[in-house]
Parts: sequence; C-alpha cells; structure tokens
Amino acid sequence: MTAVRRPLEELAARLEEITGSPVDADELLRAVTHRSYSYENDGAPHNERLEFLGDAVLGVVVTDHLYRSHPDLPEGDLAKLRSAVVSARALGAEAGRIELGDYFLLGRGEESTGGRRKNSILADGVEAVIGAVYLSGGMDAAAVLIHHLLDERMERSQRLGAALDWKTSLQELGAARGLGAPEYLIEDSGPDHAKTFVATAVLGGEPVGTGEGRTKKAAEMLAAEAAWNALSESASTEQD
Repeated sequence: MTAVRRPLEELAARLEEITGSPVDADELLRAVTHRSYSYENDGAPHNERLEFLGDAVLGVVVTDHLYRSHPDLPEGDLAKLRSAVVSARALGAEAGRIELGDYFLLGRGEESTGGRRKNSILADGVEAVIGAVYLSGGMDAAAVLIHHLLDERMERSQRLGAALDWKTSLQELGAARGLGAPEYLIEDSGPDHAKTFVATAVLGGEPVGTGEGRTKKAAEMLAAEAAWNALSESASTEQD
C-alpha cells in the first residue's frame, strides 16, 4: 500500500498555480508528513514545526483582513470572528480545495482508520502547507493561498453575522426557530492522556451537527458550528 496516494508533484503544481510561486520540494514533503509516519520511519521530519509557523502566518493574514474589513468592530468581536474563521473545522473543511488529504504520508494506524479525512489531520496539514509556502515564497505567496482557501468562509461569516460564539449563535437560532435550547451528547475515546471527544448538537430532539476535539468544550463548539451552518443552509434552500 502506498503512503501517498497521489504524486506530491501534483500538489506542488497546484500550489504554484494558486500562488504564482514555486514551493520547495523538501518543505512540501515535510508539510504532508504526519508524525505517525515519522514514528514508523526512523524519525523522518514531520510537519509539526511547519504547522506552528503556518498557524502564525495564518493568524496575521486573517487578522489583517478582518481588521480592515470591520473598522467599527471592537477587539473582542474581531478575536471571536477570527477564531471561527481559523478553527480546526474551518481549515479541515477548506482542505478539500487543494485535495490535501490525498497527499499525506501517514502511519499504518492512521491510514487504516481514515486519517486522510480526519478533520484534525487536515487542519494541521493546511497550516503546515501554509508554512511551507511562506518559507518558499514569502508572505505574499502565503497570503494568496490563505485567501484562496478562506475568502468564501470569511465573507459568509461576515454577511451572516455568525461565528462570534457558535454555541450562543446556535442557541439564538434554535430559539428563533422554536426548537428550544440545544443539547450536546458527548462520546470519548482513547487513553486518559490523549482522549478524543465527539459532540453531537441536538435541537428539537434531532441531531443537527457533530464536532470532534481534544476537549469537550472544543468538540461542542465545533458541533455548534456544524449545526448552525446546516440549519442556515437548509433555510436558504427553502427560501430558494
């Protein structure tokens, strides 16, 4: 079984097409190498350092955009809006724009459990790729990639006024729809030192969104975001 389903050169070409700048091959290889693969392959360089760098670059670009787009919004609301735009769920969802999951190097365990489609791995991979693009082409290239991935989400969040607090937004939407307050069902898995939590947001007795996180709070927030988006999209479809 091949660890990378598609040639990394395809991703490099796609990124160059988007940004107009070539990406260093070694940096890109590191960006798609998950630590699970590193553990099984003599400590091969993995993407966590690039993820750290990409997270910082992502924060600067998104913060700059929101600051300029909302001249009257107070700092607290800007911070909440930024958190929603760069959440793990948001990044994982947008990873499909570059089909990132198809290029990962994963360990056997992650490969067998669907790691290529896990939101947490996709989100971390997006940040690592941003880091690789930044190192290769500078802030301008990284900014072009970030806007390519997130502009639609930023525009939608700004237009709808969501994302300042997903749980509060969902509670308000549930009240407006006559569905009552949301409830959250929690399941956990894994050892005590590395648990994963899956939350399901329930409104009106029906599950409307799920989220996965390292803490209950994070999982509930992601579930609330998913539920808010699902309900909003269904309302938009009904209006059409």
